[in-house]
Amino acid sequence: MSGLAVVGAATVLSGDITAPVVPEADTVICRDGAITAVGRRADLAGEIASSATVVDAQGATVAPGLIDSHCHVVLGDYTPRQKTVDFLASYVHGGITSVVSPGEIHAPGRPHTASGVKALAIAAKECFDNFRPGGMRVHAGAVVLEPALREDDFAELQRAGVRLAKFGFGAYADPADGVPQVRWAQQYGITVMCHSGGASIPGSKPITPEHLLTLRPDVCGHINGGPTSLDEPGVDVVIEHTDMALQLVQAGNLRSSLRILRRARELGRLHRIVIGSDTPTGTGVMPLGVIKTVAELSSLSGTDPAVVWAMATGNNARIWDLRAGFVRAGAAADLVVLDASWGSTAGDALGALAIGDIPGITAVITDGQVRALRSRNTPRAARLATVEPALPHLDSDH
Repeated sequence: MSGLAVVGAATVLSGDITAPVVPEADTVICRDGAITAVGRRADLAGEIASSATVVDAQGATVAPGLIDSHCHVVLGDYTPRQKTVDFLASYVHGGITSVVSPGEIHAPGRPHTASGVKALAIAAKECFDNFRPGGMRVHAGAVVLEPALREDDFAELQRAGVRLAKFGFGAYADPADGVPQVRWAQQYGITVMCHSGGASIPGSKPITPEHLLTLRPDVCGHINGGPTSLDEPGVDVVIEHTDMALQLVQAGNLRSSLRILRRARELGRLHRIVIGSDTPTGTGVMPLGVIKTVAELSSLSGTDPAVVWAMATGNNARIWDLRAGFVRAGAAADLVVLDASWGSTAGDALGALAIGDIPGITAVITDGQVRALRSRNTPRAARLATVEPALPHLDSDH
């Protein structure tokens, strides 16, 4: 017997924004850290019987684990910005199974030399390749673009496996001067996220829509403000005349988020919306930062919660080329089981999100292994998942 089966789901979310609910599915089979089948319990009886672990969702919702596409890691499970230990393990209890670094910019004494920014990015990437806090995947090592970087530096970073870059904190007199570094990064297969809006911390500068049109990054980081928002006409130009991903974050301007989401929906461009928390920052450490954003956007914009969940999972996975983020064969076996909270007026997790309630998380799975039960950060779920054989050490983790 091997692997894990999740059975008894009333709803299975796919993470795919074009078809956000898997029709007639109540079971997910996982083997060797990947999803191997999604379908009906009756059709997958043999795979269930051969599974070493069976999670019964008891009529709750099964969904791909959330991906925080803007999480300020540095090294280890510690944030120097808020002096908090084990924050990433706590984020797992908020349903976050993967995070993407927007640059290890909170490192004390952060370097600005070419050798220094390369060394920091490579070290962060390799450390988190070997470290899974709470079982989550940390995609770290985002090189902070600086004027000192030349084309051969990006070739070196590519050889080292660095796939992420951040623009907006380098020593540029004018942000528009960063075009060569952005283009070199893209040339060498590195996804570039750009700060946008007002300055956030010392070392950053305001990035305007005009700068974004010149720089043409892959991702417009916190287009709703990080935390200070951009002007509305400029945002419309970015939405209408570029193809960059549009990142909405918890640590931004909610009014701006709602306007951007509605505009993207009107234009048929929801596939470009990605969600992150932009924490830890001055806003704080927020284990529920992503799921809270999903609830706010679902309840206040009139957008289907299953679609918004896909923005925080499959859309992120597609933009950053990640294996997680979907419930389908071949995807990473990173799942959450969630339900309306005990006492909510909603009948299930999607109903809770539609009215702005944060659902209760009753199981978190990464690599096909149960990492948490009875989330210590969300409200208690109305329906609690069960596990066979029992995992008593997780039952008490709340």
